[in-house]
Amino acid sequence: MPEAGRVVHPLAPIIDSECRVLVLGTMPSPKSREVGFYYGNPQNRFWRVMAAIFDEPLPQTNEERRALCLRHHVALSDVLKSCTIAGASDSSIQDPVPNDIAALLAQAPIDSVFCTGTTATRLYQRLVEPVCGVAAVGLPSTSPANARMRLDDLIRAYEPLRRAAEG
Repeated sequence: MPEAGRVVHPLAPIIDSECRVLVLGTMPSPKSREVGFYYGNPQNRFWRVMAAIFDEPLPQTNEERRALCLRHHVALSDVLKSCTIAGASDSSIQDPVPNDIAALLAQAPIDSVFCTGTTATRLYQRLVEPVCGVAAVGLPSTSPANARMRLDDLIRAYEPLRRAAEG
């Protein structure tokens, strides 16, 4: 496992005034930080799931990914602003500091929050929900580390996100 280090979230949220759903991961992986976009590891299935639930072609560029989200009123960010983490291992997270999710929620008529993975869900419930008062729905991780879930299973699990986004 890589050595743990302090990471400060480098990505701006994906959001506009039309968003109805907020999707939160834990913290961008090293690969996501390298490519400068959410779910940037090509082995992560997030974009395949999003394309499938919205019946769209798989986005190939960061701009296409951003457009897919905003076209379907989905905002993207992460629960944490900073933490100590080893590589992309959520289980190694220490000293988590949350993002200002309440400020994000104030930017759009968001009425549903989804967290991708058990660590994001747990950290949201502990650090964010008491501040903003909005409960989150936990979804399975699309990370390659969650190999027990097949793509079809993930697509079915993410259907509530599609329904919430479509109002």
